[in-house]
Amino acid sequence: MDGRKVAQEVKAYVKKELIEFKKRGVTPCLATILVGEDPASKLYVKIKHESCEEVGIKSKNFQLSANVKEEELFKLIEELNEDPEVHGILVQLPLPHEIDSYKIVEKISPEKDVDGLNPYNMGRVAYKRFELAPCTPRGIITLLKYYDIDLAGKHVVIINRSALVGKPLMLLTRFDPSQMHLFNVDIMLLNEDAVVSICHSKTKDLNYFTQNADILVSAVGKRHEFLVTKEMIKAGAVVVDVGITKIEGKVYGDVDFENVKEKAGYITPNPGGVGPMTVAMLIYNTLLATANQEGFKLNEDLIEFLKKQKMLKT
Repeated sequence: MDGRKVAQEVKAYVKKELIEFKKRGVTPCLATILVGEDPASKLYVKIKHESCEEVGIKSKNFQLSANVKEEELFKLIEELNEDPEVHGILVQLPLPHEIDSYKIVEKISPEKDVDGLNPYNMGRVAYKRFELAPCTPRGIITLLKYYDIDLAGKHVVIINRSALVGKPLMLLTRFDPSQMHLFNVDIMLLNEDAVVSICHSKTKDLNYFTQNADILVSAVGKRHEFLVTKEMIKAGAVVVDVGITKIEGKVYGDVDFENVKEKAGYITPNPGGVGPMTVAMLIYNTLLATANQEGFKLNEDLIEFLKKQKMLKT
């Protein structure tokens, strides 16, 4: 499953919808907040701004010192919440340990929360209100739908180092900002009528679950300790690799790709699978946030557009 290709189709959809927005004198604007000098975070923010420029969305970045006080962050977020020219706000995670990530995310106005991580927006997902759903789960489900993978009745196994990843963790357990990218993935899959099991790398008899999975989503991110091999999956399974491990400057996923692809029905490369889809969903969420704030209706459903484009190219 080619995440880069589908991400480009999502961007084409956003460009098409923006034509009408701009006719009405509205250009969406995304504001990002980057705290500190972490190279990975700086790269991710750079990619997000490049994607905005590619589709015609305005963007601005606020670079803050790693020593910034929570109160200063609150003040900046409140200013952006009140700014009618800003339609989306994203705080790049993780934040320094001294800063309470939950409090920061909670401060973002739900209507501008394009990462979909504000508690209000996460709660709406449980009620099938997907306006601003978390970007990684939305990207995974969009990718599966593009490839006509029916989720109804399928057994989906999610592996993650936190046993409760995908749940609204801020309600159920300690808040772990390193796991925020997968919040609500299980709820979103359940809303697609999938049967969901959540495991982690220390689950007893993990192979029992993985070998019975129709769809396997792995997001451990510790390749030196954990690797999905072809012996762990059943023939024809769909394998979605979300985990990221950097080894000597190179990015690897959780899955032994060359080995597993021989047995899997579908598989995402990593890099090049879920990552580009996550960024594309951020762009899409910014479009949705703008439409909601300006009272606009979109001309076409994203999934319908993607399927139409796929048919035209086959």
